[in-house]
Amino acid sequence: MLSPHSHRRAIPAGARVGFWRARDGWMLRRFDWPADPSPRGSILFQAGRGDVFEKYLETLAHWHHQGWSISAFDWRGQGGSGRLSGDPRVGHVEDFALYVADFEEFWRVWRKGAVGPTVAIGHSMGGHLVLRAMAEGCIAPDAAVLVAPMLGLKTPVGAGFGEWAARRIGGRGDGARRAWRGNEHPATTATRQALLTHDDARYRDEIHWQTVQPDLVLGPPSWRWLIEAFASTRLLRADPRLADVRVPVLMLLAEYDQLVSARAALRVAARLPDARVVRFGRECAHEILREVDAVRDRALAEIDAFLAARLGGRP
Repeated sequence: MLSPHSHRRAIPAGARVGFWRARDGWMLRRFDWPADPSPRGSILFQAGRGDVFEKYLETLAHWHHQGWSISAFDWRGQGGSGRLSGDPRVGHVEDFALYVADFEEFWRVWRKGAVGPTVAIGHSMGGHLVLRAMAEGCIAPDAAVLVAPMLGLKTPVGAGFGEWAARRIGGRGDGARRAWRGNEHPATTATRQALLTHDDARYRDEIHWQTVQPDLVLGPPSWRWLIEAFASTRLLRADPRLADVRVPVLMLLAEYDQLVSARAALRVAARLPDARVVRFGRECAHEILREVDAVRDRALAEIDAFLAARLGGRP
């Protein structure tokens, strides 16, 4: 059997990359890796803003080797799911409700064919959308894992003023224009890698995929995306329906995350009826599942134990 490490720069044998047509005809790129012969259950994994599922093949292989069938899709407007801006390097969306609608529809179709208990796992923006979809009653997985979820944007001026400024500046002219020139965060001198992971090799894995599939590359967000991100996270933090989310939730947080607010996520976790929080310190940047082995191994062990305790099967 191949090691999960062998899957970092190649689509694994047995996996399929194809497309799924949304209700309006938009084609979203999807990934499916069935487990044979009898799946332990089914995981739908959703990555963050600007991400593609190839970045997480190593982690998807870890779960697949444990008997899980794996699926994922690129969010509309990024990766292989087309663009919503005239500039193919700008991550744009008019309303986060569009993401939720795609997710709800995909989940409904995917759930019909899923075997065993279903798990929704989301990183960053993906974690935000998983939780929002659960709060709005769009999906009802048997368990959910939120990895560095985007429940508040990290900004030196605070969320309130940040949203006001984004609306004031971004509300003028074309909302699909880029909000800043490069990097993942404008208010920092840190390199992009420093914001994401301490692991040089895993960071280079992403560069590999960008090199061999340049059409997947996405740069900074649009002003409209930024405005909607502030609004969607603010509304979700205040959503009274969080108290009605009965799905068991595991939340992994990087306390020194420079992209999303761990404090905001902690406040949200406290309002969920059944949530376990695992915190990482200075050793961990935003991409917890793509960090150095000591961090990543601990994160995967926590997820494995959580799923085994809540859904049965091997830890």
